[in-house]
Amino acid sequence: MSTTFLPRVLRTTMAMALVAGATAASAQERPVYRCPGNLYTDQYSPKEAAELGCKTLDGAPVTVVQSPVRRPASSGGGGGGGGEGAAARPASGAAPAARASGEMRVDPAQQRARDSDARRILEAELRKEEERLAALQKDYNQGEPERRGDERNFARYQERVAEMKASIARKEADIAALKRELAKLPAP
Repeated sequence: MSTTFLPRVLRTTMAMALVAGATAASAQERPVYRCPGNLYTDQYSPKEAAELGCKTLDGAPVTVVQSPVRRPASSGGGGGGGGEGAAARPASGAAPAARASGEMRVDPAQQRARDSDARRILEAELRKEEERLAALQKDYNQGEPERRGDERNFARYQERVAEMKASIARKEADIAALKRELAKLPAP
């Protein structure tokens, strides 16, 4: 090891430690509080947190996961009241909902075409998997496949037989999954 390498490694390590320390210090500038109602925040001052009955979290890692924005459910029909305000509300509330559902709707003919394409693809995949399974079962030979020249050791032969058996089980599971997917599609 050269003498110039060691000091360079030490300098790099020290620099990384300083950066990590500075990052940790900046991350801990604001205390995180746990408030009643299972609210976690770092937005309160110590005085506000004390007034609200919040407790400081020290040394506990906090993970924040934002929930998706929920859209209010549109009500379907009339609500009683009458008047101009009541008449205007359903129209303005229904327009975005109708637009959103209209964009998501697919033409029935196009959906039938998609379903038939999906069925064709799944059926082709099912045929391939059934052919592969038949080939595996033929090689497996009822649990007694022919020994190869490189399998002088019986343990190696048993290992290959076990792998073949596991492969057959996987293929059978794949075929069952493909059949389940085909059953979900509407009849042609």
